[in-house]
Order: sequence, then structure tokens, then C-alpha cells
Amino acid sequence: MTGLTADEARRIVLRAQGLLGADGRRGGVRGMLRRLGAVQLDTISVLARSHELVPYARLGAVGRAEVERAYWHEPAQTFEYWCHAACVLPIEHWPLYSFRRRAFRERRFRWHEVPGHVDELLQQVRDSGPVTTADVGGARAARAAPGGSGDERAGEWWDWSDSKIGLEWLLDIGELVCTRRVGWRRVYDLAERVVPADLLAEDLSDEECVVRLAGIAGRALGVATRGDLVDFLRLNGKFMAILDQALLSGAAGLVPVTVAGWPTSGRANGGRANGDGAAEHAALANAWADPAALESEPRGRHRTTLVSPFDSLIWHRGRTERVFGFAYQLELYVPRHKRVHGYFTMPVLAGGRLIGRVDPAREGTTLVARQLSLEPGLSAARWADALRDALWSAAEWVGCDAVRVERADPDLAAHLEAAVR
Repeated sequence: MTGLTADEARRIVLRAQGLLGADGRRGGVRGMLRRLGAVQLDTISVLARSHELVPYARLGAVGRAEVERAYWHEPAQTFEYWCHAACVLPIEHWPLYSFRRRAFRERRFRWHEVPGHVDELLQQVRDSGPVTTADVGGARAARAAPGGSGDERAGEWWDWSDSKIGLEWLLDIGELVCTRRVGWRRVYDLAERVVPADLLAEDLSDEECVVRLAGIAGRALGVATRGDLVDFLRLNGKFMAILDQALLSGAAGLVPVTVAGWPTSGRANGGRANGDGAAEHAALANAWADPAALESEPRGRHRTTLVSPFDSLIWHRGRTERVFGFAYQLELYVPRHKRVHGYFTMPVLAGGRLIGRVDPAREGTTLVARQLSLEPGLSAARWADALRDALWSAAEWVGCDAVRVERADPDLAAHLEAAVR
């Protein structure tokens, strides 16, 4: 069984995520999406929305129109569904989520009671073509984010109408699908009209779905604990048991490894998987790896970039601390007077490490770093240039021609002042 140092595991993770070496740039945005397996969506837009920030972090100043075409284009290249959260997913993964669509159908409830007129809504889409929430009467009213000041996310939190609930339910169970957007509105269409026929016809069991998705998640993460895989796919109940069996048997295509310093808990467990000692061998591991990622040492240039809070590199906060030694909390739901680092704090990646964090904003054509900090113990003399490069790169990408730092530690501010100006 392969043993890895924490540093080796970190570098494998970065390469798998497209943030180390040239391979992460191949295929543009669509290639990136297929390597990551999922790109999380979120309504917040500070510098840009998260689904734009994710390719920016890996590809540099990719045009926003290119990102939109890669995600939402005809014929369908992607679809939106529930993976780690609401995500953009490659269209070829449609059959793999049938386990979740079946589970939603059986439950007939998620966040809201399913309204009684969903059949009429479905018939409306069948008869009249694709619809948005505006066509059926969408969100009723805006309210402030919980814990906020009332002026930060107002308009993003909605009391859904019955028709909006119905459309989302039909999307959950796979009758409708979103493969494109108009502005920021989902366009709901019949799955049978949009999803390629060969994908629509593929009928996979729950076991087949989870096994194949575990392989996708493992390749995207590079090195992962069982808990990391569960979090990536948001598995629960019987689906976690399927994952455990897939890991123990090797069906997921991942191999057990040990990573020094990573906890030993959270492993797959159970009896013998295939009679050759696989379960006993796996019991010694504390992580699982894509075997292809172990074949060569990660090499190449590290990306220097701001990272979205919803990027798969860091969306699991426990994993972020384990891999990078970086304790991270998104503070947008924290009352203003209790925030430590800011409303929408973005980690700064440089040299393969998360070296600091910035709370960004825009004022006209100026990118404003409301608060900028280095991680404790890091030298401002060594890392100030990397922070500067990350800020200026982001500024130029969003069309800003100036950068202003409002608050930073005195030593860091002194090193940044001339460079940023």
C-alpha cells in the first residue's frame, strides 16, 4: 500500500484540481468541468459569481462569455443538479444521478411540500415549451439573509411560489432539466427534449450510480478520505453503505493509501470484500487515491489566485484544514460586528499553499481589498508579491484598473504599499 507524506498528498490534490501543472488548462472551461466533476453554483456575486471564479482560478482571465457558452449552450453540454450542492455537471453524467432522482421521487418532499398542480405544470412545459419562473409566477418576496444586517443579501432569499416549488420538484425527479439560463434564471425544459436519447435511455441501479460517481469524485480530489467522498457527493444512509463496499472491493477504481498526519477514522469498514484480504488491507488506510495520480510526481507551475469560497478545492472546510492547515469560515452569515476576516473572504493560493485571505469589493473600476491578511507565521517580505499578483490579476479580469487595500497588518501594508500603488 502506498504511503504519502502530507506534502505529497497536498501536491496530488492540487494537480487533480487543475491548480498545479499545465494539464489543468487543457480543454478550456469544458475540460476543467469534466476534470472537477462538478462546479458549484451560488447566487452571491462580489467580483463574479462562483461558477465564473472556479475557471478563472485555473485558466486565468477566461472571458465570461466563454464560461457561459461552456456551461449553458445548445445542444446541451451540461445540466444543473444536486451533487455536493447545486452544481453544473457534465451532461454525460445525467444517468449517474438517477439514484438521487429516484430517492426524491420516493420521498416527495425536500424543503417544501410538493404542490398539487405539478402535473399541470409539467403539461404546460410539454405543450408550450421551456419556461422560467417568470412564466409561471416565481418567487413572491425578498427577505434579508439570516444573521445579516438586512442590506447584504436582500433579494437573494426568496419565499417560493407554489409554481416555483413545483418546477424545482420536477427538476429533482428528472422530469424537467435545466441545461441553460436566461440571465440568472433557470430555463426548465423536458428532460426527454433536451438530454441526448442515449443518456436518457441508460438505466443504472443505485449501486452502479454510486460506484461510478465515487470514481469521479476520487479522481477530482486526487487523494480523499471516505468522509471527503461522502461530502463531495452528499451521500447518506444506504448510499454510504454502497460507497463503503465500492471502496473495499475496488469497484470505484480507487486504491487505499496512508497519508501521514491525516486521521485514521472515517475509513470504509465491513467484512471481506472479495476474499483476497482487500478489506484487511483497506483497514490500514486512512485515505483513497486515484491510481493514475500516484504514477508520477506532480510537477509544474503553481497557480497564484484568489479562490472562491465554493470552489471544490476548499468547499469541505475540514478537508481544507487537513490538506492546507488553513482554518476557514465564510462569514457572510455572521453578524457584521462579529466578523473576523470579512463578508466574502476569499483564500489566496500561491506556491501550492493557502497563504492568506482577502475580503474583496468593487468601487467603479477599483478593486478594493477591504481586509487583507497573511496566515500566521508567514513572512510579509516573502509573500507580499504573491498577494499583489493575486489582487492585480483578479482586478484586470473583472475590468478594474486600480487596486486599493483598506486594511492590512502594518508589516504587510508596508510591503504592499508601493507595489499595489
